[in-house]
Amino acid sequence: MGLAAAMPAYQKDWEGVWQAGLSIGSASAIGLIGKHTIDAPRPDGSDNKSFPSNHTANAFASATTLYIRQGWQVGLPAYGMAAMVGVGRVQADKHYWRDVAAGAALGVLTGWVFTDKLDENLQVIPYASSRSAGVSLTYVW
Repeated sequence: MGLAAAMPAYQKDWEGVWQAGLSIGSASAIGLIGKHTIDAPRPDGSDNKSFPSNHTANAFASATTLYIRQGWQVGLPAYGMAAMVGVGRVQADKHYWRDVAAGAALGVLTGWVFTDKLDENLQVIPYASSRSAGVSLTYVW
């Protein structure tokens, strides 16, 4: 998950950092609402907050954001790691496959909703201070 924000931060792509935060944060928030409203016991019987898998939702939101912003070279391995998170949750007896599938769908959805393709020629940076706020646009041709 950290790579979805760290990679754009390293590239000084602050819009990408913001979009990663929105994608992952939304997936997590929606997942937590689901956990508290849907009474689904975990396979190991530890509690009734199995649905959906928030770990999987966050992993797939990260992978989707990386895919959209960075391309398949980064996105494909990220999706592989996200899939391993889901498998790991089932293997650890914390989730059923339906929980993991719902989490993956949630993560992919929020990733697509909140992430735009990286345009290396255009950079949009919001700013705010105690006296003003606005958006700075930089275009390189």
